[in-house]
Amino acid sequence: MTQPPYLKPDDTVTIVSPAGKVDAAVVANAAAQIRQWGFRVQLGEHALVACQGFAGTDAQRRADLQAAIDDPATAAILCARGGYGCGRIIDSIDCAPLLTNPKWLVGFSDITVIHARLQRLGLQSIHGAMPKNFPASMAGNESTRSLRQALTGALQGYAVPPHPLNQPGKARGWLRGGNLSLLVGCAATPDDVAPDGAVLLLEDTGEYLYHLDRMMGNLQRSGKLDKLAGVVVGQFTNMKTDAFMPDQTACDVLSRYLQPLQVPVCYGFPAGHGEPNNALYLGRRLSLEVNTAGARLQFEPCGAQAAMFHSENA
Repeated sequence: MTQPPYLKPDDTVTIVSPAGKVDAAVVANAAAQIRQWGFRVQLGEHALVACQGFAGTDAQRRADLQAAIDDPATAAILCARGGYGCGRIIDSIDCAPLLTNPKWLVGFSDITVIHARLQRLGLQSIHGAMPKNFPASMAGNESTRSLRQALTGALQGYAVPPHPLNQPGKARGWLRGGNLSLLVGCAATPDDVAPDGAVLLLEDTGEYLYHLDRMMGNLQRSGKLDKLAGVVVGQFTNMKTDAFMPDQTACDVLSRYLQPLQVPVCYGFPAGHGEPNNALYLGRRLSLEVNTAGARLQFEPCGAQAAMFHSENA
């Protein structure tokens, strides 16, 4: 999987809004803080446009994302928010320029659709905080701190406290996935996620538990769980109980499908719609170890760094 270059001082971050509409003050706050990191910031032409619940028309959102992909000066594309809308434009986006001029794309939730396209093309991207989620001050904020580390190459991995549903073991595989609803929505499309041998990241928000059960059933029945190396369960926030499973939690529902797999599973990883939302490299090889002390996620270096890593750990 191709790794885009890490960002250096004065590199340009372009903020686009390929999904839901976003408040101008939110974007201004994020832009100011990114400039404090030493990067330049520019906005997509229609980044602050509102068209019903979308950030502009399909054509406007498509044009901004394509312009950022095509722009040789842009080192990273930061999606302003998720919501809904990426699936309406993804098939008219030409990602081919990223094969010769790779750049980081950052986002989560509805942005999972774009991540899926990039993974299909063999490109790494970052599942992480977006301007809508930036705090008023980044001082001490774990989400934005980890995002900066991911963009600059300082992110190596995480240690996660134990969880009662954790499944022990060791695994190594490409990290894939993201928002469960969007992964299921990509089924039978050109961007359908094929997680064979992968460590699968799952997160979601605001779903009824019976719907969560149905989505996990879809992954099971379609064979997408059969050849996983491991699973990282992120945040499942604001989930809704229902008459079918009144005494269940989201993790209980997930465990029904993950426990029989007999692969390591890390529950409670802080990524998704809660705080903190720690950055993760999608499309990079990940080592996952789960034991009674908790879980450890370690990203493997790429390129020359990878050769050094393997020689040091041989």
